[in-house]
Amino acid sequence: MDMTLQQQKAQGGASGYLTIDLAALRDNYLTLASKAPHAVTSAVVKADAYGLGADIVSPVLYDAGCRHFFVAHINEALSLRLHIAPDAKIFVLNGLQPGNETSCSALNIIPVLNSLEQVAQWSAQAAVLGKTLPAALQIDTGMSRLGLAPYEVERLLATPAMLKGIDLACIMSHLACADEPDHEANALQLNVMCKTTEQFPGVPVCFANSGGIFLGTDYHNALMRPGIALYGGAPSSTLPNPMKPVVSLSVAVVQTRTVPAESFVGYGASLRTTAETRLATIAAGYADGLPRSLSSRGAAYFNGVRLPIAGRVSMDSITLDISALPEGTLTHGSLVEIIGPNQTLEAIAEDAGTIAYEILTRLGQRYSRRYIYPEKQAAASSTIARNL
Repeated sequence: MDMTLQQQKAQGGASGYLTIDLAALRDNYLTLASKAPHAVTSAVVKADAYGLGADIVSPVLYDAGCRHFFVAHINEALSLRLHIAPDAKIFVLNGLQPGNETSCSALNIIPVLNSLEQVAQWSAQAAVLGKTLPAALQIDTGMSRLGLAPYEVERLLATPAMLKGIDLACIMSHLACADEPDHEANALQLNVMCKTTEQFPGVPVCFANSGGIFLGTDYHNALMRPGIALYGGAPSSTLPNPMKPVVSLSVAVVQTRTVPAESFVGYGASLRTTAETRLATIAAGYADGLPRSLSSRGAAYFNGVRLPIAGRVSMDSITLDISALPEGTLTHGSLVEIIGPNQTLEAIAEDAGTIAYEILTRLGQRYSRRYIYPEKQAAASSTIARNL
């Protein structure tokens, strides 16, 4: 939100402030769950909850009713297990690497088996322990990234012994174009998934990611798996964003100056002023997750006024053209908005030629972080009604 200069300079002297609204995150989870009350809604908290702190984000989601969490790597699962209640189910999307089956089985972590090699690895661990172990089975429905190809599914079904000792918690796949509702790939993948579902009768299905939740009931199945939408990112690239913003970012001014016409600005002298120009250098750059591709393209804001980036983004600083503001408005320590009411994640990503996911996950640890916690409330019963 916009603040007066005095308010903006009275926040502790940090170079930047990243505010994470956990109440909005909680509300986003409940909004997504309400789209399919018959289904279980999980949460993707990989990459340290998209850079926002899985140790803090996950318990808030748990309090909102979430009991199923997805991470990418085993080390993320091991860390999350320390911060989440024992009854939470943790799935590892990249599945098993050679040697980590012991950790998975010991800490009740559920691998997503993406290949016949991983199936064999998990079955062998079950045999060693003399018990049945849970797993998810990923099917490649057309993304060609992770999961069993159709011929591998046929081989698996023809050789039931390959699944010996494995309790399938769900079969799953990933939509490649769910953020584009009219893309033909969505229906093609759904068709493959429906055919695969028939081959595994009685096994729950996990298919819908953030965008998939908004594609309709055919995509919901038993378990939904939102990620970016939880954190305020738009689940669709063509429709208005229904999610509440979770992240805001303000960065402090280090120095202001006035330069004459024909002055070079920044590395490579890529910008040359055409008139006398007032500049402000702020204390964040590409080491803080603000891509170099924003050079002379992106902007910051102050009280609703757009302040274009002048010249190249540096590692630790960015120079802004502040000529649109009255002289003296910004001084040492003033805060400008990078992400907030005037500039969404999607907007800054578009200027950078990338996606909101990349902006969010690269924000890093150099900002002073402030978490806004929700009031405690009873978990919505519809979000935990079914145990998978």
